[in-house]
Order: sequence, then C-alpha cells, then structure tokens
Amino acid sequence: MERKKIILTGDRPTGPLHLGHYVGSLKNRVELQSSCTQFVMVADVQALTDNYEHPQKVRENVLQVALDYLAVGIDPEQTTIFIQSLIPQIPELTLYYLNLVTWNRLKHNPTVKQEIVQKGYGESVPAGFMVYPVSQAADITVVKADLVPVGEDQLPMIEQTNEIVRHFNRIYQKQVLVEAEALIPKLARLPGTDGKAKMSKSLGNCIYLGDSADVVAKKVKGMYTDPGHLKVEDPGKVEGNPVFTYLDAFDPDKAAVDELKAHYQRGGLGDSVVKKRLNDVLQAFLEPVRNRREAYAKDPQAVMQMLKKGTEKTLHIAERTLQEVRQAMCLDYF
Repeated sequence: MERKKIILTGDRPTGPLHLGHYVGSLKNRVELQSSCTQFVMVADVQALTDNYEHPQKVRENVLQVALDYLAVGIDPEQTTIFIQSLIPQIPELTLYYLNLVTWNRLKHNPTVKQEIVQKGYGESVPAGFMVYPVSQAADITVVKADLVPVGEDQLPMIEQTNEIVRHFNRIYQKQVLVEAEALIPKLARLPGTDGKAKMSKSLGNCIYLGDSADVVAKKVKGMYTDPGHLKVEDPGKVEGNPVFTYLDAFDPDKAAVDELKAHYQRGGLGDSVVKKRLNDVLQAFLEPVRNRREAYAKDPQAVMQMLKKGTEKTLHIAERTLQEVRQAMCLDYF
C-alpha cells in the first residue's frame, strides 16, 4: 500500500480567518485531509516575528484560529492541529539549519525582501524576521512534509527549504530530510472588498468567517465594482471586479454566473442586483460555518484540549526526526 503524502500547512494567529484564507487554503485542507496525512500548524512563533510586543494578541487568537478550522470542516480525527511554540524540536532544527544558509542568501530571498518593504522596516529588521525562512524550513522538515500548500509569492520559501534539505543530506551523507513540493491552489488569492489585490486584516477589507449576517450584507453592499459602470445601462467590466471574483469562488451555479457576466458586460444590469446575488450566496455558505463556530466557542476548553492532543502527537513525530538529525550530525552522545 502506497504511503500517504504528508502535508504541512498553517496560519499565523494574528486575528480571525477570512474568506481569503478559505479560498487560498482552508478549502483545500478540507478536501485533502482524507487522502493525505495532514498537519496544520498554528504558527504563534512566526506571528511573534512582527507581533513580539503584543504576545497577548497572539495567544488569544490561537483559540480563534482553531475555532475557524473546526467551523469550516477541518476534522481533528483526520488532521493533526498543533501549536508551533510547543514543539521545541523546531527551534533546535532552526539552530542547526542556520549553519547551512548564508546571511546574504536570506537578504536576497524575494519573499523576505517584499515583506520588509510591506512592513516598512527599512534598516530596522528584527533578526528573528530575517531568519524566519530557516524556521519555516524547520517547520516543514520536522514532520517530513512532502507537500506544502502556498501562494506563488511563497515559492521562494519552499525553494530555500529544499536548498537546506539538499545541503544537509549532502554534508552529513544521510538522506534524513525530505524535499517538499509547493502545492498552489487554483484560486490562490481573493481580492479585498475594496478592490485591492489582497484581502488583508491590516487593510480592513475582509469578510471574516465569523461575521454576522448583517455585517456580511453591509460589507457586500459597500464592495468596490467597476468605477466606470455609472448607470444601469452602461456596459461594465468583469475583470478586476471583486463581486464577480467572489461569485466565481462561491456560487455553485456557474452557468448563472456566466449569464450575469455577459449581461453586465453588455449593459442593463445594475451593481445592486449582482451584489444581492453575492450576498445571498455568501450568506448560504457562511451560515452553517458561523453556526458551527458558535457551537464550538461554547466549550473553549474542549477546543484547547484538541490542540493539546494534536501537539502531543506532533511532538512524538518531531522527536523521531530530531533523533535522526542528531545522529547524522554526530550529536547522539548517549
């Protein structure tokens, strides 16, 4: 019988998850959990690289992220959900891996360079932030993941992980570590409600999985559309129009969406009509998610116990990996 592929994925607990997370990763996790051995990491250590002054925020959001996981259908019987900071083997592997990568290589990682600009660090980049690609390599290799679902902007991180893996296996002459393959979703990113390229908590352009029906309706009503579509009879643009992007992602009736697009492009279809359909579609999708989330939220201790169980399972696997690494590096003294 062929071994199931091992997947590692996760989220930084800096706030509740939104529709962009669902389209980009959560939906994929639900679909893959029965066919793969899946690990989902609540990446609290990674969250601290730019939230180190707000540890309470990170701590509180560990539960919120776990609630979102359960609400969308990630099953802890099929998926191992764990907390990153409680796996001490990860920082130990990070320390060993730091010897296998140059500072110059880290500085020129395209993802790191882009995020330094986005966060406005300038020359004041925390060292922890600079080396988080190495920590990410430790996250991936500690469970020997074959597949890592990422957006295209994260491909340099997987490339860097595999460089470290190849370097380690060559230097220590043992095939201990496994190279990972990036798994890119079909629709990797959902635009913000304001039309910006990315739905982001910091930009305030998100629809959250736990948003109430009224909040969702208000956000849909205020969504950016085609600024040139001033009158109902005017032809409108579908490309770059987030209302249609959301319909593509969530409306099960693809034929009806195609007809709406054609009607909108030839003119005679108002934005309010399209937004009403999107609101109906999102409410139908989010209501059961919201209800499950509220049900799980009534017993936060049970949710934390689920995280504890997943963390303990990951600890055993991580320790096996670390023993192999230490043996390859001649650090197995006793």
